[in-house]
Amino acid sequence: MFLNPERISMPDIDSDFCYERRQEVIDYVVEKYGSERVAQIVTFGTMAAKAAIRDVGRALNYSYAEVDKIAKMIPTELYMTIDKALSANKELKEEYEINERVRTLIDISKSLEGLPRHSSTHAAGVVISKEDLTDHVPVAKNDNTIVTQFPMGTLEELGLLKMDFLGLRTLTVLRDAVDLIKKSKGIDIDLDNIDYEDKSVYEMISQGQTEGIFQLESRGMTSFMKELKPDSLEDVIAGISLYRPGPMDEIPTYIKNKNNPDKVEYLDEKLKPILEVTYGATK
Repeated sequence: MFLNPERISMPDIDSDFCYERRQEVIDYVVEKYGSERVAQIVTFGTMAAKAAIRDVGRALNYSYAEVDKIAKMIPTELYMTIDKALSANKELKEEYEINERVRTLIDISKSLEGLPRHSSTHAAGVVISKEDLTDHVPVAKNDNTIVTQFPMGTLEELGLLKMDFLGLRTLTVLRDAVDLIKKSKGIDIDLDNIDYEDKSVYEMISQGQTEGIFQLESRGMTSFMKELKPDSLEDVIAGISLYRPGPMDEIPTYIKNKNNPDKVEYLDEKLKPILEVTYGATK
């Protein structure tokens, strides 16, 4: 692994494990590096616009109907704030201007909006230190789990290493499938030694039979695979890489040139051996 010296923050280091065995991995890391140097990470849930209205209304002893009416006037959109809601909803703004009780409710809610409401344990993050963690951060016990009292961003600022140990249900399904094949057919499947050149697999993907395939089973990705018609693992990898907000505009170019590789043009023919596998998506 290498680090780009121009990076501002530490990179994300993600590792996927069988969902049902994730805790075994954490236990192993604790045993290897010491319980004083390994902890899971706290995360804070903040008070969003609607939640702030409801919590404050309850504290002010307003009726449920009165608070619910105001809360429902706040649009259900990502990153919505009370100020944005006042600008977007004329009815809410009118209530704010003419009704003193509503104005009190909203003003107090605005002062609390965005503040931490509760804490929990980060779903995947684990911090590992070469020294005792208590030399750098406070820790606490949360449901028999040792967690840092500083969230992920603060840990990164302190230079501590954060790993994401992700419990992936797909890996659990694969394990169960291998076990069932062994029990029912007496066949041993080694997932580390499978045939990546099996054309029947790529034909299934090209036909849209992607249900249960990690990162390929969404409706959009399934449609893309039917257009792409991958015939190698490299094509699947490229497709997954392209189906993201940044490079998505290059998808039509990639599909067209994959079907007509002789028509791909390069800035310099010397680049062809390096870039031809991208079918012109990278120039």
